[in-house]
Amino acid sequence: MEAQSAFINGVILTPSGRAEALAVYSDRIIKVGTVEEVSRLIGPRTRVVDLGGKFVIPGLIDAHVHLSGYGLSLTQLNLRGTKSIRELKEAVRERALSLDKGEWILGRGWDQELFEERRYPNRWDLDEVAPENPVFLRRICGHVCVVNSKALEMAFITKDTKDPPGGKIDRDERGEPTGILRESAVKLVYKKIPPPSLEQLKEALARAMHEAVKRGLTSIHFMCSERFPDELRALQMLRKEGKLLLRIYLVPPYEFLKELEEVGLSTGFGDSMLRIGGIKIFADGSLGGRTAALEEPYADMPGNKGILIHPPEELKEIVLRVHRAGFQAVIHAIGDRAIRVALDAIESAIREEPRDHRHRIEHASLVNPRILERMRELKVVAVCQPHFIFTDFWAKDRVGPERAKWVYALKSLMKNVVVAGSSDCPVEPIDPLRGIWAAVTRPFLPKNERLTVEEAIQIYTKGGAYASFEEDEKGTIEEGKLADFVVLSDDITKTEPDKIKEINVEMVVVGGRIVYRRAT
Repeated sequence: MEAQSAFINGVILTPSGRAEALAVYSDRIIKVGTVEEVSRLIGPRTRVVDLGGKFVIPGLIDAHVHLSGYGLSLTQLNLRGTKSIRELKEAVRERALSLDKGEWILGRGWDQELFEERRYPNRWDLDEVAPENPVFLRRICGHVCVVNSKALEMAFITKDTKDPPGGKIDRDERGEPTGILRESAVKLVYKKIPPPSLEQLKEALARAMHEAVKRGLTSIHFMCSERFPDELRALQMLRKEGKLLLRIYLVPPYEFLKELEEVGLSTGFGDSMLRIGGIKIFADGSLGGRTAALEEPYADMPGNKGILIHPPEELKEIVLRVHRAGFQAVIHAIGDRAIRVALDAIESAIREEPRDHRHRIEHASLVNPRILERMRELKVVAVCQPHFIFTDFWAKDRVGPERAKWVYALKSLMKNVVVAGSSDCPVEPIDPLRGIWAAVTRPFLPKNERLTVEEAIQIYTKGGAYASFEEDEKGTIEEGKLADFVVLSDDITKTEPDKIKEINVEMVVVGGRIVYRRAT
């Protein structure tokens, strides 16, 4: 058989060691070996790519990305790294000057832990700089926002508005809303924001995919939003136009389960490029916003144990329905109490109907020995975000030194369950090499949970493939598997840990097609 493409003179990481070359036919790898072995498949029509001694690893998989949210955020205020409320206000002021009266000002990425004022921003801060424009700014975690008085007015939020189930409206000493909204309360304002058109959504997804492949990603698990039908339409349009740059595993929110059931869909429907995945369910919030549900109070806020989005019995009913419909349950659970409640729900569903479920705990940020034991027994998948280790430098103060031993405990998780790596972008940068760097260096937290470079690569390759039931199709460079791989400027396994984040992605190949090549 004559290969359609041959990639030669590389250092290729394979399950059995290192190879020099590989050959591709259609979208599959048909040969991995020496240059001499692959050369036998090179014919007059074969495209030959000389890798110039560069290091090749399997295509990287980000198992938790808010793809449309990321694409849309690229045109909004980027408040990541903002060092003060004064700086935040100035960014809002500048945006207001460029907009007409009444237009929304949207942004995300602020973190009160970085502010020199050491407090949350509030409605009155925003009113000073944008009194005539509704303002909606998400915290870096996405679970908390700050809005101004105009936005509160448009959402009919007043002193008399009750907290919604699973949410909280922060209030001052007089009972007036401060503009800080947590969890489900965020939706009270968010639903008032005009949604993007289908064309705008399509453009946002295209932008996001372009950024993703630049960072070495060949597959993502897309945590879809309340705009799931339009997101799916936009992706199908992009595919028809030849602009679907990577493989996408769609994870719609629970609100769409009924519609998916009615048309007979379940996890796995689709093909290798665009596939229906699990159903997203929220169990709690975030550590950054102190809304993650903990067994014991926050060390830096006694009396607060966070928020359970659903009462335990309600969560059991939700997970059982997802399980019975043939879907993978993808459960956002950060705090140890939320993880326990989620595992109770999974165990109950499996008892009703045993099968290869691969239900997932997204984040699994704070665990303990009993949780690890139960996760192993129930064969759940942990989808973790190593870059949180870097961003959440305050984690030890938030949960106390004893529990901090079990925050982002990647090594312990890998000893018990399959772990998939992700970014939760736009919460964290869509950059798996930075994720690998964080997992290997583990700044700010106990070092015994550090991963080796090989382990860190595994969670972004084999782990991600297993989490979507695709371990036989991708995750390693082997004959018969999809031709998804990444060419790096340096051998990541021999690079100093602190230098990993500086490695360049030289080329990205999806199904034998070069979708990105770094300009030189």
